[in-house]
Amino acid sequence: MDAKRELLRHTVATVAYRGGKTIRDAPPAFASFRAGDTTRTPAAILAHIGDLFDWALSIAKGAQSWNNSTPLPWDQEVERFFGTVHRFDEYLASDAPLACEAEQLFQGPIADALNHVGQIALLRRLAGAPIRAENYYRADITRGRVGVEQTPPRREFD
Repeated sequence: MDAKRELLRHTVATVAYRGGKTIRDAPPAFASFRAGDTTRTPAAILAHIGDLFDWALSIAKGAQSWNNSTPLPWDQEVERFFGTVHRFDEYLASDAPLACEAEQLFQGPIADALNHVGQIALLRRLAGAPIRAENYYRADITRGRVGVEQTPPRREFD
């Protein structure tokens, strides 16, 4: 596997780790929280992230397609998040060719997903259910570990 593809896989694992942290143990009302009248809910943002990874997979396969999904109930949307990340990572791990440059996948759907994970983290704080800060440099993030099961944080702080 080439170095660019390996870095993409590590970045996808980072999205899974950080994204998992922002959605894990969210209070039941969090899915529908609104910071303002025109803001997306956390469930809508999570649905958008799922759409981004579906889009990334379609781009990688050379058949680009986009879908605006209606948010599912929170638990189902969490499952969808990890499922879409997993399917994209599986493709990256395979010998199948990328139909675009690795940099395009990073600068488009993957970077956008990281941005939206940050939005969910911010909304957790605004909703009164903040996640603990963490030294992500020390986090145990590994290519291929993109499911709900993540290693516990090594160094959190308040």
